[in-house]
Amino acid sequence: MHVVCLDVEGVLTPEIWIAFSEATGIEELRLTTRDIPDYDALMKRRLSILAEHGLKLTDIQRVIGGIDPLPGAREFLDALRSVTQVILLSDTFTQFASPLMEKLGRPTLFCNTLVVAEDGSIAGYTLRQKNGKYHAVVALKSIGFHVVAAGDSFNDLDMIKAADRGFLFNPPPAIEAGNPGIPCFRTYDDFRVAILNTIREL
Repeated sequence: MHVVCLDVEGVLTPEIWIAFSEATGIEELRLTTRDIPDYDALMKRRLSILAEHGLKLTDIQRVIGGIDPLPGAREFLDALRSVTQVILLSDTFTQFASPLMEKLGRPTLFCNTLVVAEDGSIAGYTLRQKNGKYHAVVALKSIGFHVVAAGDSFNDLDMIKAADRGFLFNPPPAIEAGNPGIPCFRTYDDFRVAILNTIREL
């Protein structure tokens, strides 16, 4: 059997933190795992900025409510799900993801959870598992799945390399240049064809 594992932000949806940065005018919140490979360091930096500005979970959720999937993402995902299993692997949080998953047709999502204080501020976060994307791919392979994985950021590279076949989708130039052995795609049409052809080959 086959399963396709996809990153979410940057592949199917806009980057939530970039959208929130634009809404608040806080430039440093634009940084993502495309810029900083160390996810823990990135999140601690984000939480510090939120506390400094008195921003709460509801402030972020309000922005997320106005975000739509990237153009063509729902159709791309529907086309894949019509022929194979798809699991979304993300470092986002359940409190962020729900509105976007609704707009994507409620696909299966493995992600993390925020720790929210009584006043609504974000006090921390709980990882489902450290390097969870990689471990999900390894676990799926261990129970007999052929895994195709794709993403766009530093934190996707381990799962892409662990999969039977891996791809990059619209990564920043530095990630593409640093990983010349990983096929890279820029449109959903080309990406879909590559994934479906790979499934037939595996």
